[in-house]
Amino acid sequence: MKIEDRRPVGLGTTTPIGSGGSARPVVGSSGPAAAPATAAVNPAATATVMGIPEPELTPRVRDAIVRLMGEVDQLRGELGRTRHRLAELERLADRDTLTPLYNRRAFVRELSRAMAHVERYGRPSCLIYFDLNGLKEINDKHGHGAGDAALIQVGQILLDNTREFDVTARLGGDEYGVILSETDAQQGREKAEHLAEAIRRRPLHWEGKSLPLDAAYGVYPLKPGEDPGAALAAADQMMYSHKLSRRTARA
Repeated sequence: MKIEDRRPVGLGTTTPIGSGGSARPVVGSSGPAAAPATAAVNPAATATVMGIPEPELTPRVRDAIVRLMGEVDQLRGELGRTRHRLAELERLADRDTLTPLYNRRAFVRELSRAMAHVERYGRPSCLIYFDLNGLKEINDKHGHGAGDAALIQVGQILLDNTREFDVTARLGGDEYGVILSETDAQQGREKAEHLAEAIRRRPLHWEGKSLPLDAAYGVYPLKPGEDPGAALAAADQMMYSHKLSRRTARA
């Protein structure tokens, strides 16, 4: 699944968890909204609505009404264009600067929504915290262009292998977050391993070389009433424990 294929064009707004829509970042822009066509003004009808008696509807009053309604139409068009620009700015504020994912700011907002949904409805959700292994080595040996390509590829893999209503983000550096709604702890662990395996199966092809990619993860079931920062910290710690256990197993 490619982000450019399944995102509506334009913003803009993100759909809260549990509303039945997608909580993905929206990519692309449809350009400024066209101003609505100005309909012909009927001064007599407008005067009736405004409560102006027919005898007072002089040519001067008629002209004033026509100018007023023209200004109203112009203001409506400007309002529509302003709303479109604000929506585009909101989209950009939510988007990671490198990958096709949410940024940390948007992810924390969506995490808060997911936790509120868990508290209100008692339905399970999981947070997965990923750390891309070996990024420094890729940067050192092959340059930061290769490192950026690896980050983009991993982000696309996560996006391709999660549902429309799941939330994926790059949290910063080589770290990623995924929110899985309607998912218990066991299902979350299975999904995390599936995503990690999908990352491992697709090495980065860079300047004629195949660079292996790997990621450690931590899975944390969301709890009612918990602070989003605490949930992220707990998932991060579980990811670090997973990374250490893998190192120990390889030693």
